[in-house]
This record gives sequence, C-alpha cells and structure tokens, in this order.
Amino acid sequence: MGLADKAKNTAEDLKGKAKEALGDAKNDDSLKAEGKADQTKASTKQAGENVKDAFKG
Repeated sequence: MGLADKAKNTAEDLKGKAKEALGDAKNDDSLKAEGKADQTKASTKQAGENVKDAFKG
C-alpha cells in the first residue's frame, strides 16, 4: 500500500490523540479509552505497512 494508506493511519492516530485529550479535559473516561483505541488501531496498521515496505525493498 502506499502513501495514501500511511496518511490515513496518521490521520487516525491524530484523531485518537484528539479524542483522548478531549476526554481528559472533560473527565470522560469512555472518550479517553476510545481515543487510545483509535491510536492503537492506527499504530497496528502502520506497523503492517512498515512490514510490507520492508519486504518490497
């Protein structure tokens, strides 16, 4: 996969960080957890992209 997928992963990570920060500001543990989950999902996808790139190169 290409640059577009990496950009989507980065955007998802940033969205997760924003949710986590908003949840922290509002003292909303559910929103914080959702933000952390989004970040984990993005990190996992990014790791998969890195493995694919390693095998291509």
